[in-house]
Amino acid sequence: MASAVLIGSTGLVGSHILSTLLADTSASAYSAVHTISRRPPKSTGAKLHAVVDGDTTQWAAKLSAITPVPSTVFSALGTTRAQAGGIANQWKIDHDLNVELARAAKAAGVRRFVFVSSGGTRGLLSSAVPYSKMKIGVEDTVKELGFDTAIILRPGLILGEREVPHQGGPLLNGMARGLGRIFGLGLRDKFAQEAEVIARAAVQAARIAEEGKAPAKYWVLEQSDIVRLGRTEWKS
Repeated sequence: MASAVLIGSTGLVGSHILSTLLADTSASAYSAVHTISRRPPKSTGAKLHAVVDGDTTQWAAKLSAITPVPSTVFSALGTTRAQAGGIANQWKIDHDLNVELARAAKAAGVRRFVFVSSGGTRGLLSSAVPYSKMKIGVEDTVKELGFDTAIILRPGLILGEREVPHQGGPLLNGMARGLGRIFGLGLRDKFAQEAEVIARAAVQAARIAEEGKAPAKYWVLEQSDIVRLGRTEWKS
């Protein structure tokens, strides 16, 4: 049976991807889920194989060493400028490490790569912003590598409780949820999605690709696509 690798399993979206993968008991569920992270993931399960290594320069080699070759790699890896200690250090994680892992995955024979990017990165002005340039660089690399299927998710404001709140994050979360209560989820969905919904969309998209039903070799999920897939009841 197919197995998967998840990078970024301790982050907000990544932790939800992991719990979703581990909870899946359907006939098409992954038989094993490998994670590579700097600290142990919170979720546990019989099919979880967690590698903990604080030296991120070793992660590509760790990924390449996984046998049998996983069919899918998920990356929800990312940090903030504040947590990284500056834009240069953030670039090393958000861009350089993601690119290195995508290349290692392709070289190892992984067929599908799922990357959680960010919405609005391709706008006329946003494309010149360092954060957007990081995400664009990873997206372009994943596309150019030629996976059987490359899946890019571009969520808007990510709603959820982070271990280390982003600056202004709790306020934005409260405002988005408040608008949703007043005007309905339809309005909120246009600019903000729950981390769990994004995670479920990532796993569902990978499942569709595993079944050979992806609409394109390079499949981009914008916010409306994320909501549609992330809220759909799965069929066993």
